[in-house]
Amino acid sequence: MVNSPQGENATESGAAPLQGHGLVVADGALGRAMARALLARAPALTVTITGRAPDPRPATRRLLQQAPDRLAYSLLDLCRDEQLASLASQLDHLDRPLRLVVNASGWLHGPAPHQTPEKRLAALRRSALHRSFAVNAWGPVLLAQAVAPSLKQTDGRAWFASLSARVGSIGDNHLGGWYSYRAAKAAQNQLLKTVALEWRRTMPGVCVACLHPGAMDSPLSRPFQARVPPGKLFTPDFSAAALLGVLLALTPQDSGGFWAWDGQPIPW
Repeated sequence: MVNSPQGENATESGAAPLQGHGLVVADGALGRAMARALLARAPALTVTITGRAPDPRPATRRLLQQAPDRLAYSLLDLCRDEQLASLASQLDHLDRPLRLVVNASGWLHGPAPHQTPEKRLAALRRSALHRSFAVNAWGPVLLAQAVAPSLKQTDGRAWFASLSARVGSIGDNHLGGWYSYRAAKAAQNQLLKTVALEWRRTMPGVCVACLHPGAMDSPLSRPFQARVPPGKLFTPDFSAAALLGVLLALTPQDSGGFWAWDGQPIPW
């Protein structure tokens, strides 16, 4: 697939089917940027953005105030089964079809020095593996399980996308390190590839995609930005626009793929 870096042409051509409801999971920098992109480019779409706190963070609150008729906030922690069940119930009562789901959640590091990406095997800890897999691997597939009944009721095309990372590619791993993050993202890719194969039979109009946003200026990447080449550190709005363009250019026949922000496929 060939796509412009910012995805403008693909987004414009793909925006027409977006009449219904969109769900953006995680109200971090990229999640908010994705919500803004959807509000701007898909005027027939209403959007719910989720966060892990009962009250939205200040930046999310300001975004909600800008579009009170089209944007809502909902509590969701992907590690909490009861909140996933609550989300499924909320979606079941929507009066509009669920057209698009974007999971923008992710976990890379916590308070130093005990929860930082591992540079060598000796630094690996069970707690880091568990946390990374809970958020980066199990969370996306359990989200897919929760939204599946609502997506099944949607006529026509729909999209389910989740943020992966190029470091989750086994074929592209030339540097090593980052054991828990690499492994959890690779596991997510396998799980969502499996979802895509099942949904091709049961929901043939849905496209499932794993997406790599590139190096983005956010709290998740900030400790590691020194090694990013000049011109390759993107703003959240740039990454969101590019990813949305890539996603909406994908068809159900592309379901189960792993794509970079510039539209290029990434090897498993």
